[in-house]
Amino acid sequence: MTISHQLSTPIAQGRTAEIYNWDDGSTILKLYHTWCPPNWIEHEAHVAQVIAAAGIPSPAVGEIVEVNDRRGIVYQRVDGLSMLQDLNARPWTIFKHARALAHLQFQFQQLSIPGLYSYHAALEYNVGCAPHIPDVTRAKVLDLLKTLPDGKALCHGDFHPGNVIISSRGPVVIDWMTAASGSPWADVARTSMILSVGAKAAGKQVSPIVRLFVNLFYKIYLQRYRALQPDLQGEFRGWLPVIAAARLEERIEPEREGLLRMIDDELP
Repeated sequence: MTISHQLSTPIAQGRTAEIYNWDDGSTILKLYHTWCPPNWIEHEAHVAQVIAAAGIPSPAVGEIVEVNDRRGIVYQRVDGLSMLQDLNARPWTIFKHARALAHLQFQFQQLSIPGLYSYHAALEYNVGCAPHIPDVTRAKVLDLLKTLPDGKALCHGDFHPGNVIISSRGPVVIDWMTAASGSPWADVARTSMILSVGAKAAGKQVSPIVRLFVNLFYKIYLQRYRALQPDLQGEFRGWLPVIAAARLEERIEPEREGLLRMIDDELP
């Protein structure tokens, strides 16, 4: 469906899209930037339908629309603050939210959904394309990846406090564009990277006081997750340099130095 529409000010913005109020206020429009390929949008719409059908607390998905020469997806509106917004407003909730983040992740990872991308294969591709990695280091990361298990658990692929909405019906997980099947510990390593390297480079998205507590939040989150699912094979540390190398493919300049340091520190 193609629509010519006078858009209001976006209510949220991300790297790939802007979020707008839509229709009568019961829905929102996730409108992608023009550089995003159409297959990304179609894939996200499909995954969102599958995730909702599996009973995971996530927004219901509507149709794909084209607005002012940009494509987007209509979603059910979920009223509430993101976990990140609540942390910025109420830093004393850090313990509650860190534990809740781990519990949510553990819950959806108990599911296996056919038809999703392989996280292992996606990481291999991203590491191969990532800039700024010396060839010798890239080869070591790819060799390490070959030793890590290719699991079947549902992985969000970008799970962090900004992608959890605290609503009247409980926490709702959003932004499943990067969902894949893989090892739970690969998904935990991605969250850990965001909570360490990503949070420090997040600029105004994170208040100064929350930035001071980021390391504490991360430790509480990881401790809680490990209590729910012990790392019996020592997978977590193996995934960290792979996840950091793959993140470089996203070309987020403020994170580059931290990611390269994580690769050097964690690569065996």
